[in-house]
Amino acid sequence: MIRLDPATANPAPPPTVPAWALAADGAMHNAGAAFRVGAALASLDSLARAQPAWAGAWRQRLALKCAAASMRLAGRAEDEAALRDAWQLCPAGADPGPAGAIFGAWRQLALQPPAVSADRLAKVTEMLGLARDDEALGDLCTQIEGLLGSQRPAPFAAAAIAAHVVALRPDAELFAWWLADLVLAQSLRWPRPLPLLMAQAFGPAFRTDGGGGKRIRPGEKGFEWAVCVALVQAVAEACRLASELSRRAEKVLAVAPKLRAKGAGDVISMLLNEDAVAGSLSTKNLSRFAVRRLFERLQQLDAVRELSGRTSFRLFGL
Repeated sequence: MIRLDPATANPAPPPTVPAWALAADGAMHNAGAAFRVGAALASLDSLARAQPAWAGAWRQRLALKCAAASMRLAGRAEDEAALRDAWQLCPAGADPGPAGAIFGAWRQLALQPPAVSADRLAKVTEMLGLARDDEALGDLCTQIEGLLGSQRPAPFAAAAIAAHVVALRPDAELFAWWLADLVLAQSLRWPRPLPLLMAQAFGPAFRTDGGGGKRIRPGEKGFEWAVCVALVQAVAEACRLASELSRRAEKVLAVAPKLRAKGAGDVISMLLNEDAVAGSLSTKNLSRFAVRRLFERLQQLDAVRELSGRTSFRLFGL
C-alpha cells in the first residue's frame, strides 16, 4: 500500500492574486506598481514556504518556462518540448548540450536554497555558457550581501543585481535574470527560489510605449518599475499553475491506493516532484515493462498526461 504524508496529501487550496492587483497592461504609475507587486508577492509567500505534495513538479514547471524563454535570449529555437527531450534523453552524467545545460541551471535554481558562493555561481555561469571569472564572481557575492544588508524591497533588490551584472558583462543578461530570482528569494527569505522573471523578459512589462516598443534591458530607464509590473504577472501565472497542478495531483493521490504494484509509490513520488518522468524508467522494484504497465493504468484512471506526443520514449507528468 502507498502511504501518504497527511501533512501534504490535502493542503490548503493554492492562493490567487487579487483581481485588483492585475493591471490591464504595463502602464502603471510607480507607486501603483510597488503597491500591486507587494500584494502579489504576499499572495505567493505562503505557497513559496509550503511543501504541498506537488511542490517539486510546480517548481520544475516554472524552471521549464524560464528555460524556454532563455532560448530566445540565447539565440536558440528550442521550446518546452525540445528542452524536455534534451534533459530526459541525456544519459546520466553525459553532456545535455547547450540548451539542456541552460535548463539545468534553472532546475538548480528551483531545487537549492538561495545561498550564494563563488563556487556555485561559477558552476551556473559554466552551465549558461559564460567564461569563468573568479575575481568577478567573488565581487558579485559581496554585492549581493550588500543588497541584502541594505533592506532594499525585494523587487528592487532583484532589479539592482540584474542591472549590476549587465553593466559589468553586457553578454551575461541570462545570468542576470537567474540571479534576480535568487536575490528575490533571499530578500523574501523563501526556502527556495521560484523561477519567475525570465519568463516575462520579452513580455509587455519590459516594453516601452505601453508594451509595443523597444525591450527594456536590465539597468535601463524604467527597469526597476518594469520588474514590479512583470512580477505581478509572473506571480499570477505561478499561482494559476499551482492551482492546475494541485487538481492534477489530487487525482494521482486519489488513485494511489488502487495501485498494487510494488514500488508504485516511488513512481508517484517522481510524478509529484518532477516536470516529467520517462515511460522507460526502471526502479529497484519495477522493471521497464512494469513501469509501462503502471503508466498505462494511470492513464486509464486519468491521473497522468503523456507529454511528448510520441509512441516511443514517452514522457508522463501531472
